[in-house]
Amino acid sequence: GRYLLIASSRPGTQPANLQGIWNADLRPPWSSNWTSNINVQMNYWHAQTTNLSECHRPLFDMIADLSKNGAVTAKVNYGVKGWVSHHNIDLWRQSAPVGMGAPFADPTWANFSMSGPWLCQHLWEHYRFTGDRQYLRETAYPVMKGSAEFCLSWLVENDKGQLTTCPSFSTENSFFAPNGKPAYISAGCTMDLALIRELFGNVASAAMDLDVDRAFAATLDATMKRLPPYQVGKYGQLQEWSEDFEENQPGQRHMSHLYPVYPGWEITSRNRPELWAAARKSLERRLANGGAYTGWSRAWAIGLWARLLDGDMAWDSLKMLIEHSTGANLFDSENGTVFQIDGNFGTTASIAEMLLQSHDDEIALLPALPMAWQEGSVQGLCARGGLEVSVAWTEGRPVSAEVLALRAGRHVFRAPKGSKLSHVSNRAGASQQIARGPDPQVFSLGLEQGQLYKFKFVQA
Repeated sequence: GRYLLIASSRPGTQPANLQGIWNADLRPPWSSNWTSNINVQMNYWHAQTTNLSECHRPLFDMIADLSKNGAVTAKVNYGVKGWVSHHNIDLWRQSAPVGMGAPFADPTWANFSMSGPWLCQHLWEHYRFTGDRQYLRETAYPVMKGSAEFCLSWLVENDKGQLTTCPSFSTENSFFAPNGKPAYISAGCTMDLALIRELFGNVASAAMDLDVDRAFAATLDATMKRLPPYQVGKYGQLQEWSEDFEENQPGQRHMSHLYPVYPGWEITSRNRPELWAAARKSLERRLANGGAYTGWSRAWAIGLWARLLDGDMAWDSLKMLIEHSTGANLFDSENGTVFQIDGNFGTTASIAEMLLQSHDDEIALLPALPMAWQEGSVQGLCARGGLEVSVAWTEGRPVSAEVLALRAGRHVFRAPKGSKLSHVSNRAGASQQIARGPDPQVFSLGLEQGQLYKFKFVQA
């Protein structure tokens, strides 16, 4: 996955499209465009975590171009401020709804208007990993702010006095309306609210870091408090829609309502345990009904299991992906016939999530290691806050780790279950002072820029 991204997304090139750069057809599947209701985003899930930050930049260039066309679309199509994009982007940065005249142009994908906030996640993530304030000021923040302006204009008040989205589409999924017929359009789908809540929080944080637009950030903070909360449905699942509709496609390949688990980070085991448990129930129901039947969808399932801290289930999905959605040349297979590279990239990202996570204000080592991986090592994974991490394990437990601090700062680390830190030394071999709390797995450490730290672990 890393080699494929290096080959298909370098500074100055176009970003990796649905086929990366590997297309043998005059008319390729989906025109080798950038489908932005998950696929192009998934192509870059591993850019930061697997140490390919520079390969992320072609996507940033495309988003910046798209925001210009998207400002026209927002004004002409919707009469609002900011910029908007929909589900399909082409070489000319198409930003308007697509599918007019096509007999299969269902609104659940043709009218999906939330790809802008999703793309903006990548701009913010680059900053979280690198701390590049100049990039934030000059490149990311203006685009993120424009997307937030559109979302502010897009929200409407519901009968409870909350601010929600309408029309709203949970990407490519449908439900049974009260009259028993399949329907696509509702109000306040979970994914819409997750994307907007995340975007508003990121823009407000960026404004604080840059010391700009304080009034605008305050407006975003106030608006977030009026967004409807997530809900748990009758099956104990995280609801996909604002109403607990019966699913028309219980095995739908898209799992959009689980965005705040992964690739988002709002729902974790520690900050929202009840919603975290409901998300697991949703994933179990999807898979029990035949979901994740495409390569990219199965790759998403691996990442979700990793964030749900279940390495064995992640490994089970990884095995299924190799068996059912991977060609002899290791290219990802969409429905067993068509090549799409998103499954390759999503799988790479998800494996990284099994070995290292840093989204929950701590750096978790081997958070979802499956029993099948009794021995191994990984080098050079990246954590938010500017760290490069290597770790080696045997008998399912870490024995050592190395952390290279690309930026100075204090960080919280979490050892895998059943292990605890015994010793930390710097490159010169000097012991480092460790702050410990009541949880034996957790410790914090102040790191100096450019310094390499070596961790030793023992069984707890």
